[in-house]
Amino acid sequence: MAIKTIDSEKCQVCPTRQTTGCVVYDICPMDVYRLDEEGKPYIAYVRDCQSCFLCVRDCPQQAVYVTALVDFPILPY
Repeated sequence: MAIKTIDSEKCQVCPTRQTTGCVVYDICPMDVYRLDEEGKPYIAYVRDCQSCFLCVRDCPQQAVYVTALVDFPILPY
């Protein structure tokens, strides 16, 4: 139940990031992201993600993918 990926190809063309900073980085209430040297967001704290989908909603390039599915481990009997 967390963020899965950021499409780096889509993120490269974001006009919002070039003018005002990264919306995805700024909108996250759990501070899951960090910015690299180019100012592009990357997932730093995946376990803190609450799957609120704010980053998906606000990313103008639709470069963020979050899932609400839970990965349960298979436990032996």
